[in-house]
Amino acid sequence: MGRIKTKLIKRTVNKLIKDYESRFSDNFDNNKKAVLEVLEVESKKLKNIVAGYITKLMRREAA
Repeated sequence: MGRIKTKLIKRTVNKLIKDYESRFSDNFDNNKKAVLEVLEVESKKLKNIVAGYITKLMRREAA
């Protein structure tokens, strides 16, 4: 079992995927760069959590 994501993270990621799905892929490093372009994230940890969850969802969608 992994860490549980909060409602804020899930809501944000779902909105990002809905609006900018073409920018994201199943590559974590590319998603980190795309999150920086789309969101104004102050925290490195928050950026990584969002990018990681996007990566997880994109991999799940591809499979």
